[in-house]
Amino acid sequence: MITEYHRPQTMDDTLKLLAQPNTLPLGGGTKINSPAFKDRDFAVVDLQALDLKRITRNGYTLEIGATTTLQQLLESADAPAALQQAIRQEASLNIRNAATVAGTLVSADGRSPFAVAMLALDAKLDIRYSTTESRISNIGEFLALRPAGLITLVSIPLNAKFAYEQVARTPADVPLVCAALAQWNSGRTRLALGGYGASPLLAMDGTEAEGLESAARNAFHEAIDQWASAEYRMDVAAVLARRCLASFNAGPQTKNG
Repeated sequence: MITEYHRPQTMDDTLKLLAQPNTLPLGGGTKINSPAFKDRDFAVVDLQALDLKRITRNGYTLEIGATTTLQQLLESADAPAALQQAIRQEASLNIRNAATVAGTLVSADGRSPFAVAMLALDAKLDIRYSTTESRISNIGEFLALRPAGLITLVSIPLNAKFAYEQVARTPADVPLVCAALAQWNSGRTRLALGGYGASPLLAMDGTEAEGLESAARNAFHEAIDQWASAEYRMDVAAVLARRCLASFNAGPQTKNG
């Protein structure tokens, strides 16, 4: 349960409070209020006063403040259509209106459509570790290491073609398999897969799309759990990857593509 509540007015004060033991940042509150935290005692640091809820287009980069809600990003005129699709699959409208971009990434597992999409887009995260230390991390590094810092900004490219596909038991369910594909004019191609495990999987980051389906299959060769077999996921991942790539040639891309 929450034992202390703080609402600092500056970033320095926020970071000093977060350095204390058993203290967590509070954005939308959707995760802190979940059953996973019911048996824990902790203090919270409300981020509302830090002006981190914004979306700014800077050339071919979309800069997303950490406390921007999923719904605000979905409704942004600059958000790629496939990213909007992934956000819709991430959570219901009520949750999207509260859940923040950073909070969703911090708590994401391998079945998070939003995290899969951000991994394919090679998102960059501005992370503050203390009043004197900060760094920019790529999303893959962040998901692998889960560092204990405060995300302040998430940046994604707008100059890449981008597609998202998934298969789930019902339209509203989290995916059994999902695939997100980004491709730049240089030919660089990134395929991320989800629907299994503790984190999304980066199946390909190459100079071209050759071998895309094989990469999708290989990434899921051990992806067995109570919901699906590895063989099923391997087959579906290859199909979804192929569909994503085919969509790039099916007609005009989104306004950002």
